[in-house]
Amino acid sequence: MTDYTIRPARLEDMESVNCLRRTPGVFETTLALPSERVRHNVEKFQALGPNDHSFAAVLADGTVIGTAQLKVSPNPRTAHVGTVGLSVRTDYQDMGVGTALMRTLLELADNWLMLVRLELLVDAGNARAIHLYEKLGFETEARLRKSSIRDGRYIDDCLMARLRRSSHGFVQ
Repeated sequence: MTDYTIRPARLEDMESVNCLRRTPGVFETTLALPSERVRHNVEKFQALGPNDHSFAAVLADGTVIGTAQLKVSPNPRTAHVGTVGLSVRTDYQDMGVGTALMRTLLELADNWLMLVRLELLVDAGNARAIHLYEKLGFETEARLRKSSIRDGRYIDDCLMARLRRSSHGFVQ
């Protein structure tokens, strides 16, 4: 069992976040370019607004082993919708880190933000991630053909979503 803490991401995490995003096995599943610099992560972090929520799974030495983001739509007509992103270092996958990060986002979305719909895009070939999302109630709604590039070829992504349920069924 790995000892880590999940907490809101901090500016001082961005160098470690950049390392995480460039790790083989993680990099390929992001939309980052090989030339992504720490500055990019810093600027992205500094641009977070009140509708953006970012968490990090951090070892005692400060190493970020996973990140999770939730962006709530700023449009009043879609303010009940959030978009989710998740990355976990390859050597910490299958150890519960991704599940813990996602549960942190679900707790925020369901019990604090009262979101009804959470959605995400995932590489259609990333069976490990799809399994995690399905375990947490996400369902595939669409396959987006040739929607991103990986290793010099176009790949399909899956649009997955989770609708929050009340004790009587789906929230209306």
